[in-house]
Amino acid sequence: MTGHGPGPESEQPTTTADALPVMGSLKELADLVERRRNLFVRWSRGPGADLEAAVSTDDLTGVSMPGLSANPLDVEPWWQGRSTELWVARRLYDYSHLPWDKGPGVRPWILVGRVAGRGPDNEPLVRDVEPVGWIAEDVIGQAERAVGGQEERWGPLRRGR
Repeated sequence: MTGHGPGPESEQPTTTADALPVMGSLKELADLVERRRNLFVRWSRGPGADLEAAVSTDDLTGVSMPGLSANPLDVEPWWQGRSTELWVARRLYDYSHLPWDKGPGVRPWILVGRVAGRGPDNEPLVRDVEPVGWIAEDVIGQAERAVGGQEERWGPLRRGR
């Protein structure tokens, strides 16, 4: 891991929970995914902001959900030995619009946890969260380039009407 703290987006971590290692490359993140199971990526203001409440709220209804909304990083069997870097790139690319949608300070971080249910978009709701690390902003750029280099055209999950 290349560093500590949330990275260049803010000078100092806001809490001890935010003082995490930083994944500085897509390869580094893919290597972690190959070594460790039950990893998720969450786009938020960080574990310091999330762990106290330990729940997400449905944006449409305001209902509290039984865990933190996150997206799995584990490689699915149907991926059949394809590049883990491309898998991770796809997982990041699909949700890279969230910092713009959710506002300042929202960025991706990695966690381990237990799935306690599903949210309104069928995303896992994770409990018993253990923060693992931040994902550097440049990794999102690497993910965008990896996806952009594919023959088939992909789009992030946030698609126009």
